[in-house]
This record gives sequence, structure tokens and C-alpha cells, in this order.
Amino acid sequence: MMHHNCNGPVLIVEDDANTAALVQTYLEREGFQTIKAADGETALRLAKQYQPGFVVLDVMLPRLDGWEVCRQLRTFSNVPILMLTAREEEIDRVTGLSLGADDYVVKPFSPRELVARVKAILRRVRPVELEHSEILSCKGLIVEPEKHRVRLDDIPVNLTGSEYKLLCALMRAPGRVFSRSELLSQFYQYGETVVDRVIDVHIGNLRQKIERDPAKPQFILTVRGFGYKFSECEE
Repeated sequence: MMHHNCNGPVLIVEDDANTAALVQTYLEREGFQTIKAADGETALRLAKQYQPGFVVLDVMLPRLDGWEVCRQLRTFSNVPILMLTAREEEIDRVTGLSLGADDYVVKPFSPRELVARVKAILRRVRPVELEHSEILSCKGLIVEPEKHRVRLDDIPVNLTGSEYKLLCALMRAPGRVFSRSELLSQFYQYGETVVDRVIDVHIGNLRQKIERDPAKPQFILTVRGFGYKFSECEE
């Protein structure tokens, strides 16, 4: 019986006490409940007992490593799993050993990035019936993706389809930096050759519509030499 309790706690599997405490602090600040395990066997026992809603799993663990924990977890649960890996080359194993992890973060990572990843993965796997109520909001900017409605300070904003897709992509991952080509892929799934600058034009148009002062954007921020990100909305 595959279980996954959407409202279950986040299980943090990490043998380094400092890292575990840091991850725990940031997740709890965002309203998640957490439980911790310092080794693989404890992790599997707690997973069966508590049916976590999410697992943050370090690859390098004493005795049972993260890969094996992931493999065993998948025999009885489809809970989303985010792997923490210490070295770039571990990633080849993540892809090569598709053991069912949902994503990975390479150490050292920022705890804020980790929380953003957890939220993004939970959004991806959330049951469809909850999606209809999804509302994205930040400092007076409110987007209802299903209804294609955007409001700023309670005034409706009219966006084109492309602007809309772009805004939703950015808003769903606050703080995450998107390269121009990543943003382009939101629109051009079929490999058309499109100049990266198309994105700058869309972003410029979007800023004219959603920023209170387009010259000093507070929502869509430019990351020099790389691309764009949506601000992290600490209200």
C-alpha cells in the first residue's frame, strides 16, 4: 500500500546536527512541522510511523546511505523526496540511479533556496482538486492562475497570454533565478529559434503593467548577466 499523507510532517534525514537544525528552523518558520532522523534506519522507521508529507534526505549517511533509504522508501511510499548532495558529481548518480527522488540540492545550499524547492515540489505533486484554489500573491499583487485574473492593489491588470505565463512561472518560485532561455522554454516548447531578448521585451511590458514604478521594480528583479527572479515576498 503506497501511502503519502499530504499533511504529514517533513522528515529531515541528515547526520550533521547543524545542517539538520538549520533546515528545521527554516521549514518551521514557514509553517511546516518537522521530525528528524540522523541515520537511514531511523529514517525508514519514522517514515512508516509518521507517514511524512515530505522527505529531505542527505545522500551521505552513516550505515544506510541516502540512495538506499530512497530506494526502500519508494517500496512503501510515494512521498516527495528532496536529496541533499555534497558534491557536483553525485548528481550523475541521482540521474543515473533514478531511484525516485523528486529533486536535489547541492551543498552548500541556502536554507531559503531549500524551502523554495520544497514548496515548488509540493505544488507539483499536490492533488489536482486543490489546484483550483491556487492564488499567488505578493505585496498587493494577486494572481489567480485558473481564472487568468491579475490584480494590483485591487485594480484589475490585463496581461497577454505570454505575459501571464511568464508572471506565473516567476511567481511560483520566488527567489529562484531563471535564465532567459529557461523562461523562453515556458512559451516555445517546440524548439523554435527565438532570440533571448524576446524575454526582455516581455519583462519590460510586464513591468509597465504590474510594477508601481517600472523604473524601480519590486516584483520582477533583474539578476545581472543571468536573467530574472521574482522577489521573495516577506510581507
